[in-house]
Amino acid sequence: MPPTRQSTAALPLAPAVYLILLALTDGDAHGYRIRAAVIERSKGAVTLDPGSLYRLIARLSDDGLIGEASRRPTRDENDERRRYYRLTSLGRRLLEAETNRMAGLVAVARRKSARGARPI
Repeated sequence: MPPTRQSTAALPLAPAVYLILLALTDGDAHGYRIRAAVIERSKGAVTLDPGSLYRLIARLSDDGLIGEASRRPTRDENDERRRYYRLTSLGRRLLEAETNRMAGLVAVARRKSARGARPI
């Protein structure tokens, strides 16, 4: 029996998944805009080639974390070839849970540092 793929809907989120969800908090976006936001927010540490990006988008969609947007931009800004994606309520809740999880880890590390524990 072949191994099943890991769900994108489980914590901890992979950095690319987290950054894609985070990019969609700015509003509906097409793939190129999502990719640019991921690269910008990660300061270039996370780069996604188009194939990887669209495979992740498909998995996020299958897991119910993002969906295809029903509304399109104005006609002047719209390109019929592009698909626009939106964050679902499940995706938003998972993003919030992951953000809180990471904030908790940072708080622990800061407390340890403040008490004079050896640096991590």
